[in-house]
Amino acid sequence: MNTIVVVIHVLAVVVLVLTVLLQAGKGAGMGAAFGGSSGSVFGARGPATLIGKITCAAAVIFMCTSMFLAISQGGLKTESVMSGYAVPEAAPAGDLPAPPVDQPAPADQGAAAESGPMDQAE
Repeated sequence: MNTIVVVIHVLAVVVLVLTVLLQAGKGAGMGAAFGGSSGSVFGARGPATLIGKITCAAAVIFMCTSMFLAISQGGLKTESVMSGYAVPEAAPAGDLPAPPVDQPAPADQGAAAESGPMDQAE
């Protein structure tokens, strides 16, 4: 049963891709690549609705087969994917580093910063 649905799914994907590429876009669609303007592949305006209907049907078939394959392969599970994992314990408060303490700069370091490199060489 799944093999038949997979074959229908692949065929729907191919038809969907081809019909989307054949539709006339703002500039020129794939129809222009076959030696004509974008509207001249299937005629003036009538077949545009036919391609639209084929695209819609292929999209509906694609969605239905996708849902069927997802349910048949995965099943309907009621538990979470994370239910088998243990929750890590919180680290004890003693292992945390102490917060930084604001300390004033030493007095001699400030004086060295104010003098230039030439003053230190003398």
